Amino acid sequence: MLSVMVSVFWSQGAGARNLPDFTELVEDNAGAVVNISTTSTPKAASGAGNGSPFSERQLEQLPEFFQDFFRGPQSPFGGAPGNAEPRRSMGSGFIVSRDGYVLTNNHVVEGADEIIVRLNDRRELPAKLVGTDPRSDMAVLKIENGDDLPVVEIGRSRDLKVGEWVFAIGSPFGFDYTVTAGIVSALGRSLPTENYVPFIQTDVAINPGNSGGPLFNLDGDVVGINSQIYTRSGGFMGVSFAIPIDDAMNVFRQIRDTGMVARGWLGVLIQEVNRDLAESFGLKRPRGALVAEVMDGSPAQAAGLQSGDIVLEYDGEEIQLSSDLPPMVGRTPIGETASLTVLRGGEEMTLDVEIGKLPEQGGEQQAQPSESDSSSSAPLGMIVEPIPAELADSLGVDGGVVVTNVSRGPAFEAGIRPRDVITEINRKSVASVEEFRDVVESLPKDRAVSVRVVRQGRAVYLVMKP
Repeated sequence: MLSVMVSVFWSQGAGARNLPDFTELVEDNAGAVVNISTTSTPKAASGAGNGSPFSERQLEQLPEFFQDFFRGPQSPFGGAPGNAEPRRSMGSGFIVSRDGYVLTNNHVVEGADEIIVRLNDRRELPAKLVGTDPRSDMAVLKIENGDDLPVVEIGRSRDLKVGEWVFAIGSPFGFDYTVTAGIVSALGRSLPTENYVPFIQTDVAINPGNSGGPLFNLDGDVVGINSQIYTRSGGFMGVSFAIPIDDAMNVFRQIRDTGMVARGWLGVLIQEVNRDLAESFGLKRPRGALVAEVMDGSPAQAAGLQSGDIVLEYDGEEIQLSSDLPPMVGRTPIGETASLTVLRGGEEMTLDVEIGKLPEQGGEQQAQPSESDSSSSAPLGMIVEPIPAELADSLGVDGGVVVTNVSRGPAFEAGIRPRDVITEINRKSVASVEEFRDVVESLPKDRAVSVRVVRQGRAVYLVMKP
């Protein structure tokens, strides 16, 4: 028993000796990490207490006790909302050029009237806002009269691997130059509000005030910008998300050179390919991005992309998840031709598309199937009728049938609901009630089939098992 215990303690000691040492890395890079404080005039009915050092978005990530502490008349940072005192916010950033360009998050400086950057040597320098990109939650600042400032080394986020050690330097809760470390827990994460950013997910402790700070690898290179946390407790006990530095530097260069950010646009509504959809479209395993709808006048329409196509590759890069496609398109220069490998009718084909400019509203959006109601019974558990001309015109569909009732059965289980317009079943067009019946009668038994429905102006593919 004693020998076993000795062996365990020795193994633990050996493991500890193999852990990374961050001391030299921190010493080399802390000088280029900055604390950012902003001052802004409070708006009427402001959510956060005036003078709080955190933005409303940051406060919402704290436990309720701390939210109450930093808001209202009891807050040490200000009085009750509605008075005229300025509101202050804190965050982090890092210097990327010796003449004073600084990267941070958009939500750190949003609405700021004054921006002060504090360096590791306690110098406090005013900075101006060069430009922002709300889509990626990025902002570019320029330190006024900056000259020969310390800078970080920029790495390559595309070389990151899951399980790799990373560390962050920032100002959580206003504590300057705090260091936290962890590992990369996932790559290419897509969040609901940011389809064009393939986030780096880590278990590095990130809290309000860390926003905008750098994420380093063990070479001391910046590989990401800490942006968000996901937590149920309000603290760092969750997962953190960082903007990949490859994408961030693309945004930085565009803002620095033109004052704005332009992204590539394909013009499709896409959805995930699950196991049942993969089976119905003849894929051996779920992969790719299923095109549910092609927007009128879009580059995708001009290239001949069709609803029901599954995009398998984009410019030679495989698409495993539908969320892989928007960032690939977004970083493609406008006017450049991209090659798409798509699956159509069980056969792979190649389409060349000239990428357009992403409109202010729109893009490669994710379609989400939803659940349904039920009422009467019929073949497949639904009743359909010819689609009224005015409804077809308002939805922009050519043909199809409208679902008037759904009862328990395959249609209900698939998520079809009343007022859905069915335009395709098992990859066969449905333009009338007669065609609907013919297609239904020929459906294979005990095999999943796809159903394309238009719901509230948006197309989505559902899976039905007759």
